[in-house]
Amino acid sequence: MPVLASITDPLVDLAVDVIDALGIPGIFLLMVAESACIPIPSEATLLFAGFNVALGEYSLGAVVATGTAANVVGSWLAYAVGYYGRIDILEKHGRKLHIKPSHLRWADDWFARYGAATVFFTRMLPIVRTFISLPAGVARMPFWRFTVLTTLGCVPWILLLTVIGREVGDNWEQWKDKLHYVDYAVAAALLLGALWLYVRWRRGRRDEATGEPAADAPR
Repeated sequence: MPVLASITDPLVDLAVDVIDALGIPGIFLLMVAESACIPIPSEATLLFAGFNVALGEYSLGAVVATGTAANVVGSWLAYAVGYYGRIDILEKHGRKLHIKPSHLRWADDWFARYGAATVFFTRMLPIVRTFISLPAGVARMPFWRFTVLTTLGCVPWILLLTVIGREVGDNWEQWKDKLHYVDYAVAAALLLGALWLYVRWRRGRRDEATGEPAADAPR
């Protein structure tokens, strides 16, 4: 906990200062940045916003609407980076990064099968929600489907954190610290997933070297 806190505390202080200074527009700016792959913790932004709702500074509906709209705008930015970065970087120079056209086709197929559920549910998970728009853009997920799923996935997360902040009032910082445990769980799951993908990649390389087809691996 102390290590994570030392990293996130300056960002929490930034979120508090921005909201204190700008109010609803500050919430919008912070949530755009968070959804555009800038790791400003939405837990801090929304719990503090909920605390301000309890003080009567603005309404619950205003915070949820602002946060959702901001997340969608930030997601569009990250999606665009992935979409156009694929053309300008991955397709033109992918081999320098050991990325083959077959890998991109595999990503496209995967997103075609599971992309809708992935975009929707990961918008309700810390850490992952910040970055999911980038691979969606790389895989060229249909833009309006991506937008609708992002919007629907953002609302429960934003509403939940804002309501918690409103209900706990002055104790919002304690709840922010408790939510670090969720961050740890998600980070551990991501690490295990990355390890699993690496093992599959190594097996694919070995099978390729021996001339055997690797199951479900991009060729």
